[in-house]
Amino acid sequence: MKTSMMDLSTKYLGMKLRTPLVASASPISQEISGIRRLEDAGASAVVLYSLFEEQLQQEGAELEHYLNAGTESFAESTTYFPRSSEFRTGPEGYLNHIRKAKEAVNIPIIASLNGSTLGGWASYAKQIQEAGADAIECNIYYIPTNMNLSGADVEQTYIDILREVKIAVRIPVAVKVSPFFSNFANMARQLDDAGADGLVLFNRFYQPDIDLEELEIKPSVLLSGPQELRLPLTWIGILFGRLKANLAATTGVHNAEDAIKLLMVGADVTMLCSALLRNGINHLRHVENGMREWMEAHEYESVQQMQGSMSQIRCADPSAFERAQYMRAVKSLQHVMVTGQQAWRVLTGM
Repeated sequence: MKTSMMDLSTKYLGMKLRTPLVASASPISQEISGIRRLEDAGASAVVLYSLFEEQLQQEGAELEHYLNAGTESFAESTTYFPRSSEFRTGPEGYLNHIRKAKEAVNIPIIASLNGSTLGGWASYAKQIQEAGADAIECNIYYIPTNMNLSGADVEQTYIDILREVKIAVRIPVAVKVSPFFSNFANMARQLDDAGADGLVLFNRFYQPDIDLEELEIKPSVLLSGPQELRLPLTWIGILFGRLKANLAATTGVHNAEDAIKLLMVGADVTMLCSALLRNGINHLRHVENGMREWMEAHEYESVQQMQGSMSQIRCADPSAFERAQYMRAVKSLQHVMVTGQQAWRVLTGM
């Protein structure tokens, strides 16, 4: 079988993509040149860096503060300064970036939105659609800390956001979520029923660190490792075939083997971020070539042929995704420990 005849195409959010390899939201997409390089390296679509409503509100508040500083002392001084409304503190820069990206490349551009109010989610989503984005990824980065807020209330927040955005736009909407729900399968079903066109699994919450010299809390961004693949792999394998929404994996995808595993449990696309930041944009070519080589060696002619073949509903041992497999894994770990102890006794004569 010729690798050139191999069909790596997939469908995601109503779009046919050349391959399942999508560039996830990252600093690379902040420059048009970076987006062009992603397309040249083989990315089938690009998720732009996120537009944060909270950041826009903060910028507006800071501008208002500096424009009005000192004017209470000299009332006439207000006539010398332009009103804050005359400055651009809204999403214009992000919207222009979408327009320029659409002009620069031929692959789909997916905008990423992180709102802080229901009105903001809807308003910015509509503007993103008007700017020409092919789809929207709702990046719901939300860590509830109110002890009086129930799990049901938290879930309803996600549903309300999705419904507001779906009402506001006609383009496809994906929801990027965390795994921290009491019953993630139920949450996925709720989002599916509310109209999500895709679920992106999973959002990585950036946890703070402590500077022991300055005694300050500081942000700490850690790139993902291949071992983090297991979480989206588990849940995509469980959800495949049970939802209408597409499934995207976006944590722990670092090489061809990672992408293939995720496709086999049912992912429609596999998104790369940390691997590109660590290895460079051209790493995309290496991943695609590795996929083609593996598929040729194992006689797969298309992505569709392998997609979902190892999911829970198609697996010969469905319990592999649940508790029975946990007990099996614990026993295998015990076996490794015993084997290691026996080897140590042989080497030391003890």
